[in-house]
Amino acid sequence: MKRLALICALMLAPLAGLAQEDDETPPESIVVGLSQESVAITANFNGSEILVFGAVRRDGPVEGEDPLEVIITIEGPPRPATVRRMDRNYGIWMNVESVEIDAAPTFYAVATTAPFNEVITSTEDLRHRISIPRAIRAVGTGSDRPADFTQAVIRIRSDAGLYQVLENTVTLRGETLFNTSIALPANLVEGDYRARIFLTRGREVVSSYTAAIEVRKVGLERLIYTLAHERPLIYGLLSLVIAIAAGWSASAVFRYIRSN
Repeated sequence: MKRLALICALMLAPLAGLAQEDDETPPESIVVGLSQESVAITANFNGSEILVFGAVRRDGPVEGEDPLEVIITIEGPPRPATVRRMDRNYGIWMNVESVEIDAAPTFYAVATTAPFNEVITSTEDLRHRISIPRAIRAVGTGSDRPADFTQAVIRIRSDAGLYQVLENTVTLRGETLFNTSIALPANLVEGDYRARIFLTRGREVVSSYTAAIEVRKVGLERLIYTLAHERPLIYGLLSLVIAIAAGWSASAVFRYIRSN
């Protein structure tokens, strides 16, 4: 029995060695810092800016001579989206078709050290869902042309500053230090955001890193949001009381002005 156990151990030893080799860390890894890991949405919030900076740590020799490229994305919480197509029937513009997008990021920015198509292949883009079209999930739309509605979402949100493609905006120094800044618009949605950083060589991803960013309403904005979503009855009554008080105050002011 002991001899059988020894034979099995000798047979499994090479396989264990292979498993350890597969779990080895990549020769290049990422060390990242963010200028802010939380964003507070207040009553006078008019946007913000996040500085992403970091360094490439090398734990071994780098294979190949392809230059290093960096891709940085910041993604807001995904939400379903309804897209409607309008057409002119009988001289009137009306909605003729609507499609429900499964999930689209409420905010998405992608910044690169070079033109996007020069830093990553379409296969790697599909695997990691880096570009804006890949980040939108539109599987069960029920439409013959889901790509058209996806492009409509991208166009609308790009015009609103919610989707940004920032090519050639990541600065890379000596293939070691990198940094970029990404502007956050005033119409941000509250939720958990994430920043992702990808290193590529030969348009293939060699390492990646993910960091979390919290976007929360604070102060009066937080109180109104909580009442509207968690206490709708109280929110409605308060709105009614404020409207009545504002109307009465305006009427009293006009009566005072007319009397004098």
